[in-house]
Amino acid sequence: MARSKQTECIVALGLIVLLIASFPAMAKQRKLGESLEVRKIKAVLDHQVEAWNHHDLEGFMSGYWNSESLTFYSGGITAAGWKTTLDRYRSRYQGAGNEMGQLQFTDLQVEMLSPTSAFVRGHWHLKMSASEPGGLFTLVFRKIEGQWKIVHDHTSTS
Repeated sequence: MARSKQTECIVALGLIVLLIASFPAMAKQRKLGESLEVRKIKAVLDHQVEAWNHHDLEGFMSGYWNSESLTFYSGGITAAGWKTTLDRYRSRYQGAGNEMGQLQFTDLQVEMLSPTSAFVRGHWHLKMSASEPGGLFTLVFRKIEGQWKIVHDHTSTS
């Protein structure tokens, strides 16, 4: 009988240790669930980079809110609206004598502000044939009709 009690205690102790050991895994699982939206936002940015590097401006622009309320600030200029922003990109990077180069985003920091809004910071870098411009950006994302879209972009050049 004493052996049975000892076995029960060992089993109970093993279960306690197992539960304690599983807390970090459960916390990580919870964190993965919380970071699902962050991963979705980063996927939008990854798609933008891929589209840009294939010289697909419309694909790049799919990450932006297709609205006249979209705002884009860069170089002391304010652009309002999706079409205006697309036209600005076209004239700067697809106009005569211009090139798009290869885009890279680094040092991404995504801060969820609410379940439907986020603030993103990062660096951008373009590798072009004669230069390598880059700088910082801050983006405001909103979840619109179930999709993450950039509603405001403030980009600066180093």
